[in-house]
Amino acid sequence: MLALGIRLITAGTLATMAMLVKLASEKGVHLAELIFWRQALTFIVIAAILWATGRLAQTKTKRMSAHIRRAVTGLTGMFCVYGAVTLLPLAEATAISFTTPFFAVMISVVLFGETVGKYRWGAVILGFAGVLVIVQPGASGMIDPIGAAVGLVAALLVALISFQIQDLNKSENPWTIVFWFTAITAPFMALFVPFVIEPHDGETWAIIFAMAAAGALGQILLTTSLRFGSAAVIIVMDYTSLLWATLYGVLIFSSPPSANLWLGAPLIIAAGLLIAYRERMLASGKTGSSAAS
Repeated sequence: MLALGIRLITAGTLATMAMLVKLASEKGVHLAELIFWRQALTFIVIAAILWATGRLAQTKTKRMSAHIRRAVTGLTGMFCVYGAVTLLPLAEATAISFTTPFFAVMISVVLFGETVGKYRWGAVILGFAGVLVIVQPGASGMIDPIGAAVGLVAALLVALISFQIQDLNKSENPWTIVFWFTAITAPFMALFVPFVIEPHDGETWAIIFAMAAAGALGQILLTTSLRFGSAAVIIVMDYTSLLWATLYGVLIFSSPPSANLWLGAPLIIAAGLLIAYRERMLASGKTGSSAAS
């Protein structure tokens, strides 16, 4: 229940961050600059908190290679997540991001050799059918196919990142994971900022730093939620972000959700819920078998 509660707050926080990313993008802020400030501010906040609480020594790690892999995947994922938000209406980008559980099922088969039954494969097919309903390939007035493709790649990378974080959580605390993610990626992104940064007015800077603050908080909450609960179970809370995305789309961007979204999103959400339910049942079965033995 603690993990579910944290994930619920995470969903609202990250939906707010996505809204601010789109708002900043419409004001002409380059994606690379947004990601730099997002990572740099998170690093400063995390390092300051760890230093103030005397826990900076806890960032020592024997798994630097795992942190580097997570950083590479995470940074690529951020470009895709932010890119989808800038290319698509907020609600549609959010709905497509819900395909993450379907990619998690496929990753569990390809990388970990897990046996997946007809229910979860059926859910994967149902979920991608929902994506096709939203995207409407070949139809007039369809959403940007490039944006949809970027959104699907982002969902794949987020699923992979969830497995990486769960693995790191076995030996590292959430603060250490976030610390090294930002410590590796912020200096790297700083190399590109001089080529893309432009003067901003006060309102734009406020949006940039609000986005970075929301991202920092969301990163900490996300990592913490995976420490207290399985990704397959708590990911159900992510669907509440569609409510925030729809609200922001209407109030801030004057972009009401399309009819296709209302038809496709329930299919994606239903499929995701089915996967979460099956994962939970399988986990309960394994626990029961262990207890009996």
